[in-house]
Amino acid sequence: MKKVSLMLLITLLSMYVNAQHFPLSIDHALGTIELTKPATRVVTLEWAYTEDVLALGVQPVGGADIENYQEWVRGVPQLAADVTDVGRRQEPNLEKIATLQPDLIIAPSFRVAQTYEALNAIAPTLVFDAYPSAEQNKTQYESMIETFETIAFALGKQTEAQAILQDLNTHFEQAKERLSQTQQTNNNFVLAQAFSSGGTPTLRLFTENSLAVSILENIGFTNAWDDGFQLYGFSTIGIEGLSTITDVNFFYIVQDDDNIFLNETVAPLWNALDFVKNGNAHSLGGDVWLFGGPLSARELVNTVLAALE
Repeated sequence: MKKVSLMLLITLLSMYVNAQHFPLSIDHALGTIELTKPATRVVTLEWAYTEDVLALGVQPVGGADIENYQEWVRGVPQLAADVTDVGRRQEPNLEKIATLQPDLIIAPSFRVAQTYEALNAIAPTLVFDAYPSAEQNKTQYESMIETFETIAFALGKQTEAQAILQDLNTHFEQAKERLSQTQQTNNNFVLAQAFSSGGTPTLRLFTENSLAVSILENIGFTNAWDDGFQLYGFSTIGIEGLSTITDVNFFYIVQDDDNIFLNETVAPLWNALDFVKNGNAHSLGGDVWLFGGPLSARELVNTVLAALE
């Protein structure tokens, strides 16, 4: 009799348990899909869903805007070389998607409201609200977790999903302990993305309902930018708006080739800010991804703690 490894037994048990949920119906943002078995040929039309599928151990057959995905999304399994790029996230190529013969398409509602019927005619199309409205009374973090669990359900990967989410919670607790060891006396923070828009220095400051703010609050920080609910999770301001921010840790994301704080007009204003003079302005680099899934959440935590330490 051949010996079977413990890992193989766990994998087989997981497949058996997860398979018991099929056939199944899943309600989503634009309707309901029916699946008779776990999806294996998946097309993802948003980077967060590409990340989720990879985290669960499935290589999609197609994904949107792969080149930029690989530039921005770090800390997750790599896409296989044979994954087909199906075009821009804003306007995927339906003919190319159809040739892949997917058994599941995953997309955000704000991008596919007009093409949903055409996509659903190709394969069951699972649609999520990436940015919950105020009426939904749900943070983007809560939405991210629900989305990840639903995708796992459709792929028959519930066991794997629960392990990943448990690992994320453990990582939060460990990060909270690391934060306490930095001897931080002030855990108030503001998180910003800085860039030029039409030649004008511009900042996005992230609000309480945003995914990134929830992640940092999970490790012991307190959000100091109080601008109420914003659909996309951030306010957009000019450099002068920073003058109201004082005693905080200011975490900022800025591209090397578009560092507005080195602008000869902006630099004097920037250097006069309290949190800059006090050494509490912390660059997170230019390629931190703030709109991903559980694995990107880990990366954000690691990047913030590294910037502090």
